[in-house]
Amino acid sequence: MVDQPHRRRASWLPATLSDRPGRTLRQQLREAMKGAIRAGHLPAGATVPSSRALAEDLGVSRGVVVDAYAQLTAEGFLTTRAGSGTVVSQVALPVARPTPATVAPAFAEGPSYSIDLRPGLPDLGAFPRAAWMAATRDVLRSLPDEELGYVAPWGAMALRKELADYLTRVRAAMVEADHLVIVSGATQALTLLVRMLAKSGHEVLAIESPSNVVQRQVLGRHISRIVEIPVDDEGIDVSKLESTVASAVLITPAHQYPSGVVLSPARRSALIRWAEGVNGVVIEDDYDSEFRYDRRPVGCLQGLDPQHVALVGSVSKSLAPGLRLGWVVAPLPLYERVRTAKRDDDFGSPVLSQHVLARLMTNGGYDRHIRRTRRRYMDRRDALVTALGQQLPDWEVRGRAGGLHVMLRLPSGLDEESVCAAAAARGLAVQGTRAMYGALPGPDGLFISYARAPTGVLTEAVQRLAAARSSIGTGEGNGSGVAVQSLRPATALDYF
Repeated sequence: MVDQPHRRRASWLPATLSDRPGRTLRQQLREAMKGAIRAGHLPAGATVPSSRALAEDLGVSRGVVVDAYAQLTAEGFLTTRAGSGTVVSQVALPVARPTPATVAPAFAEGPSYSIDLRPGLPDLGAFPRAAWMAATRDVLRSLPDEELGYVAPWGAMALRKELADYLTRVRAAMVEADHLVIVSGATQALTLLVRMLAKSGHEVLAIESPSNVVQRQVLGRHISRIVEIPVDDEGIDVSKLESTVASAVLITPAHQYPSGVVLSPARRSALIRWAEGVNGVVIEDDYDSEFRYDRRPVGCLQGLDPQHVALVGSVSKSLAPGLRLGWVVAPLPLYERVRTAKRDDDFGSPVLSQHVLARLMTNGGYDRHIRRTRRRYMDRRDALVTALGQQLPDWEVRGRAGGLHVMLRLPSGLDEESVCAAAAARGLAVQGTRAMYGALPGPDGLFISYARAPTGVLTEAVQRLAAARSSIGTGEGNGSGVAVQSLRPATALDYF
């Protein structure tokens, strides 16, 4: 190799070669040429310099260039043609790089908030780190080597057994370990189910109104049509469901999202009769049923009719969404399809965390965590509801019996956009509800989480909300200049 203290650079190369430790000249030249091809500096069909000429130009040995050309040819970036030398391959097209002018951000940038009461997350600070670490050590000490290999894509049997016991004991489900599929969160469970329903001939999915906006968008990509069914004080209106052509419906019966309504006994019976009559499927999203404050949680709908109800759950609200652990119990006609789809999609969810969760369930750590966080969330719920009663007594509070949020119905004449804007001007993030009704008309309201804020912060938040309400119409509401588009209803995607 020619010793060059100051190496030169070809005009079309995006970088200068140097004697950097750990990076050979051959590696540097290969990467520099790939970068030039991808950036379009060397377009398809262009002839590259001879190895001798480029070596002289760069001040390196010819062998460096010969090796680089050979590797790039093997990878398909270059092609050698008799009589034409070495040229850039026709398949080595430049990479189109997104720019702000051509790719709009998913959401407009919003203001920074000192208090954020938008829903979507549990109290991540309550995650049982010590218990999780202890369970992880136990698992690593005892887990057989083969369990770290390619195990059953539908989940580790240790977790499926513990979950079957837990769901039977706590949620009154009818489930066996062999009929559980472990998935990467509830969203994967729902998309698997809806995809398999579509393949089975279901063309229409009914959903609740109001309901999760992001969920509606995601599932709409997997089925031909979505229809919205109104929710009242007893839950989903089954009579309205019966008037549609839908034979599949997605509901949140234990704690309707976002209204907090519990599906009444009469509606539960009517829904089961509907499913039997149309040979349909009810997808039960059991997203936060552990957190009930006035009595024991109502048993899941799946326990009434496992032949027509698919049960979906996860630890996203009970532990943390970052674990990406959930489950689905599908009716037998769908079970094999769901299991096969899970296998084909990703060959299974992370195994080690499945065993750690199973260990927490075995040693009682999971139950202790639920009891501890339930008390914490109830205290926060009480602080929020008390402050609302004192500061905003004419705002109706709904869904206070359980979960991690409440829904507020605003008084007549007060619109949610103005309230959200005035609150944002005071550093408080809250979410409007109207978009959650979809195509159906919805009242103005707010959707507020108390999961992540201590009681004192919640009291302060309500004081800011009351001040925001008082400022509307006085010209003080949006004094910080918050852009209107940043006040869109927040979703779980705001946390990504």
